[in-house]
Amino acid sequence: MNKLHILPLFFIAATLGLFSCTGKPEPEKPNILFILADDQCYNTIDELGNHEVITPTLDALARQGTVFTTAYNMGGWNGAICVASRTMFNTGRFLWRAHAYDKRLGELNESGQLWSKEMEKLGYDTYMTGKWHIKINPGEIFTHAGTDRPGMPKATPEGYNRPLSETDTTWRPWDKKFGGFWEGGTHWSEVVANETMDFMDTAMVSDNPFFMYIAFNAPHDPRQSPKEYVDMYPLENIAVPESFLPLYPYKDDIGCSSRLRDARLAPFPRTEYAVKVNRQEYYAIITHMDAQIGRILDKLEETGQADNTYIFFTADHGLAVGNHGLIGKQNMYEHSLRPPMIVVGPDIPAGKKKKMEVYIQDIMPTVIEYAGGVVPDYVEFSSLKSYIDGTATESNYPEVYGAYKDLQRMIRMDDYKLIVYPYAGVKRLFNLEDDPQEMKDLASDPSQKERVDNMYAELQELMVSMGDTLKLQDFQFEL
Repeated sequence: MNKLHILPLFFIAATLGLFSCTGKPEPEKPNILFILADDQCYNTIDELGNHEVITPTLDALARQGTVFTTAYNMGGWNGAICVASRTMFNTGRFLWRAHAYDKRLGELNESGQLWSKEMEKLGYDTYMTGKWHIKINPGEIFTHAGTDRPGMPKATPEGYNRPLSETDTTWRPWDKKFGGFWEGGTHWSEVVANETMDFMDTAMVSDNPFFMYIAFNAPHDPRQSPKEYVDMYPLENIAVPESFLPLYPYKDDIGCSSRLRDARLAPFPRTEYAVKVNRQEYYAIITHMDAQIGRILDKLEETGQADNTYIFFTADHGLAVGNHGLIGKQNMYEHSLRPPMIVVGPDIPAGKKKKMEVYIQDIMPTVIEYAGGVVPDYVEFSSLKSYIDGTATESNYPEVYGAYKDLQRMIRMDDYKLIVYPYAGVKRLFNLEDDPQEMKDLASDPSQKERVDNMYAELQELMVSMGDTLKLQDFQFEL
């Protein structure tokens, strides 16, 4: 064919929609942009009900797409809950079976049984940047990789046990001398955005669609951000959580003592002032991250790829930040088990909120289905595609399971939650519909004895199905 025939064919193809406005061939499959925050509680988005926090980008995403309002992480096998959460995301296995592969991810890489490898099989260019924190090099399992960040920066001792009083000004989130997220000179959230935007330019010259795994360290501690973001949150405007306690009554028996790193961020006993400062800095780093996500989405639009991209936003788990006398995420309360979860895309219903119990790792098989693949048999989490498009209504999870080490177990059935502390010998029961802050323990109420017994029996059955080897019958309980 001579050159005179090529130009008309291009215009015919463009007329038929075979090329995007950028001149890049339209991929047959959609792009996937997965954005993962760290330690972000479900109630830290303005559009979803917390009007203290400023999140214009996430607000817009929530309005544009479908929000799962009760999405859970199952918990963790050590204090770094993020390790378990991310291992579940990437392997598709439930908590304890994911744990079995924690140090054997190379085997799954060789067999192609990892999220990125499944996407690669479907013809995707795969990319990862940011916080990784599982035991395999991302460069081994993604076709492209940016900066691989650790679980958190080097120790910043000045950021612990503070503030001791209103005159304690040792720590400033914007002070770069402390390192932390400022290590290297540019805030790590900004680096994630910069590298993500750079890869979008690279993706433009590829014939393949992209799967991008974008993992922020924010809003994990040390909760650092530029001063302008902290100034958005005057301390007098920060509310103390309704469930505030100076000390949690069972902290030593559930692994939340002063020996736990997260717990040491604020002084014991907790003070309302220290909790307000921690929440001020928590909100500020969330707003700073929100701005970086905004930059990423602007770039997506600029490159002409937004209309053919599914966006999934969540976090690896939530965080207490002063609720119940707790600071970290090593507990079975809603604030720590539940992050936000938003899905946006070409045919995703806008402005929908689905109150159905799901796991955040359901995103993994959901992405595979939206990419045109078949969910492999080894994946234990459930695709949400049929729930998003309305062809299914009842959750695949009649019970929700939670665990932390051998110290805590949880089951949610309908609107009730039972928390079990084996070493403390305590069971706690909450009605989540009437008591969303989980402040009224019903376990000792005689009228609830049958419910407690039934849920405890269901929990033990659920534990067996999960591969959980803890034997609750070996412990003595008050009730």
